[in-house]
Amino acid sequence: MRAHPIRRTVLTCVATVSVTTLALALKPHSQPVTAAPQPPTSSRSPAVSGGTGSGSGSAAGKRTLTGETVQTRYGPVQVEITVDGSKITAARAVKTPSGDRRSQDIASSSVPTLVQETLDAQSARIDTVSGATFTSEGYMTSLQSALDQARG
Repeated sequence: MRAHPIRRTVLTCVATVSVTTLALALKPHSQPVTAAPQPPTSSRSPAVSGGTGSGSGSAAGKRTLTGETVQTRYGPVQVEITVDGSKITAARAVKTPSGDRRSQDIASSSVPTLVQETLDAQSARIDTVSGATFTSEGYMTSLQSALDQARG
């Protein structure tokens, strides 16, 4: 005997909808993000710290600026840049997502690319790193915050 084609179609549709619903309901496992203790020399909020001998805070001279901490889906991202006049001479990520091993791996592989792109572009208009979209977007937002401070 042959199975009814309508019954098979209905069962296939129900199974597809069930599997799709289950797949969409899954959420990535993430641990709550807690702020790691920082050394006293680091700033906790967006701030301008004096560079080497500048002291005036003017647009000329070497200054180190820390962008705001951006909370991403996988953890905080914060960027610190050094500017000499209007040129970005150095950039580094002060905070990167570190809630789990995968986030650490993604950050450690994507941040050097983001830093190099920052130095090449001399702006926050850089490409996101494939596979590190949230980290890249957090980096760009924090970088823009630091650049805004540099402009005054």
